[in-house]
Amino acid sequence: MMQIKNGLLCLCLCFLAITPLHAIETLAVPGGIVTFDVESSEYPEVAFQDKPVAVIPNGQNWRAVLGLPLSIKPGEHSITINGKSRTFDVQDKQYKEQHITLKTRKHIDLSQEDLARHRKEKAKAMAAYAHFERQRMPDFAFLKPVDGPYSSPFGLRRFFNGEPRRPHSGLDIAAPTGTDIKAPADGKVVLTGNFFFNGNVVYVDHGQGLISMFCHLDEILVEQGSILEKGEILGKVGATGRVTGPHLHWSVSLNNSRIDPMLLLPESAQVSAQD
Repeated sequence: MMQIKNGLLCLCLCFLAITPLHAIETLAVPGGIVTFDVESSEYPEVAFQDKPVAVIPNGQNWRAVLGLPLSIKPGEHSITINGKSRTFDVQDKQYKEQHITLKTRKHIDLSQEDLARHRKEKAKAMAAYAHFERQRMPDFAFLKPVDGPYSSPFGLRRFFNGEPRRPHSGLDIAAPTGTDIKAPADGKVVLTGNFFFNGNVVYVDHGQGLISMFCHLDEILVEQGSILEKGEILGKVGATGRVTGPHLHWSVSLNNSRIDPMLLLPESAQVSAQD
């Protein structure tokens, strides 16, 4: 039975190796993507900042696909490929500011109880983002998960009631409550729950550290362990958690770095979000 499974895996990898790669949009800036061609007869070991990096077949060789964290500094950086260092340059990018006014301060000045809850939820989220399943080959040609206009772009430097907060690490899509949310690619649900800031959430592992997070859902239609196909409905748009109205907040993480989801969408869906 193991020989059959290994044979199927080999067949799958061989098929992927001769299938043209999705034209991944590379952008060497904080929140961007950098790719590296790797010549190797075997699956290469690639790491960045001690974290494993996604590697996909590229003809007879391989391509490493690296996500750059929003916190990365401009300048020269290095990635490790099969034990050897390879350098690359990161350019600066200045993201715009966004000022949001909340009606209450519940989600700004946290009580001790809410702070303890948030810390537990953050630990769960970090564990989900750190998940790396080598056997699941990621599909970098994403579908837009919700039909609707973009309301807040990735990377905004955010201020809530005038107070600075962490940058916007996802993409907001405005849609009425109850609108279907589709899986942008095949994957496995690794976490669901109701979180203090993010409301009802679903985390989907697309393989090799490529993770999607869907926030503020009105309804969750999957459970942890569910296997999803590209385009399958996983929930409904809502306004749970820290929000000013119904929308989907969609974050994409690659090697535990939050990247701009726009980079994985087809050109027809890559329109500017509202400032």
